[in-house]
Amino acid sequence: MELALNVSYITLDGFFQVNKYRYLYFMIMFTLYILILCCNFTIVFLIVVEKSLHEPMYIFIAALLLNSVMLSTVIYPKLLTDFLSKRQIISYSICLFQFFMFYSLGGSEFLLLFAMAYDRYVSICKPLQYPMIMTKNTISIFLTLSWIVPSSQVAVAAVLMADKKICNFTFTGIFCNNTIYKLLCMHSKAQTVYDMVVLFNVAILPAVFIFFTYTRILVISYQSCKEVRRKAAQTCLPHLIVLISYLCLCAFDVIVSGLESNFPKIVHSILTLQIVMYPPLFNPIIYGLKMKEISKHLKRLFCAVKKT
Repeated sequence: MELALNVSYITLDGFFQVNKYRYLYFMIMFTLYILILCCNFTIVFLIVVEKSLHEPMYIFIAALLLNSVMLSTVIYPKLLTDFLSKRQIISYSICLFQFFMFYSLGGSEFLLLFAMAYDRYVSICKPLQYPMIMTKNTISIFLTLSWIVPSSQVAVAAVLMADKKICNFTFTGIFCNNTIYKLLCMHSKAQTVYDMVVLFNVAILPAVFIFFTYTRILVISYQSCKEVRRKAAQTCLPHLIVLISYLCLCAFDVIVSGLESNFPKIVHSILTLQIVMYPPLFNPIIYGLKMKEISKHLKRLFCAVKKT
């Protein structure tokens, strides 16, 4: 029987002096995870409860925040368990599942941002047609495709890897991202091409469309009255901040994975965590502070809590 079939566990070798600082790491990551859950669920709760927020833009924001919570839940509980464990190991099947969830939810983030950009484009550039275009069916289609398209495409990559022979059982990371390919004995050109197609479909193409959409919005807003420019700035700026930061972090993740051998272990671990730390933590803060309606309801919620 082949060695790859006998060995079911992979060593996660990306942790830095975990035996010495395990409780410190655990408290930091546990605190971050609780903050992520509280911040995101607070905004989602407001959007669900307040009828004035039952509009396409806020529904997409709620979906984006829920997506961030799911992405965090794929990573943080396993990290917390590893910090308290004597050995940091993961089965290859669970590693593949984590890889699948990480990149399918990451792709969903791009497509949800794509849906939000389209919503803003119709709202600002075609206001009279907005109610007819952004119907409940349209919203449902956008939300369904945002989760189905990336997951179906990433699933194929994960299934292809599941049938490959493993030659390396030490994973130089703290969770299973695209570095998982370095565990395989051979990475075929066909799979590389397929991965590039998936990247183009769920990341590059939506990002190009999003920038084109916001460029059109800026051009039309500049040519319109002051009220239209104000509306565009209020609603589009948070989306652009979230998009640009997420694009930078995704590019950062790819570069760090490719250059991992050039970084000390602690630096590599910190850099890897950026993409699962900043978007889930700061997205609800950005939307809570910059979106006027959400900010208004947040203040009311906090005032009500103080009175009780």
